[in-house]
Amino acid sequence: MNIIETRNGEELVLALEGNLDTSSYEQLESVISSSLEGVKSLVLDFAKLDYVSSAGLRILLISQKKMNAQGKMTLRNVNNDIMDIFEMTGFLNILNIEH
Repeated sequence: MNIIETRNGEELVLALEGNLDTSSYEQLESVISSSLEGVKSLVLDFAKLDYVSSAGLRILLISQKKMNAQGKMTLRNVNNDIMDIFEMTGFLNILNIEH
């Protein structure tokens, strides 16, 4: 998975490309853990993300909890397949997803 990081003041945008799964979730977890200092808005751009596994859902949940304490987390450009995963797992009610 590729992660492109863009910071604009208190906003951090992470553009994800590929699959967020057991082989890549630690990469995202590492970037988030080291980059949240002073961040009030975390945006995960899913425009080029193809798939999210249960390991990916776990890091999204952890990230959401961290951001609840200091600001907000938003998902952008979520494709229909990933939206289906969020719907089936109840994550639509947990995550802030821009339409």
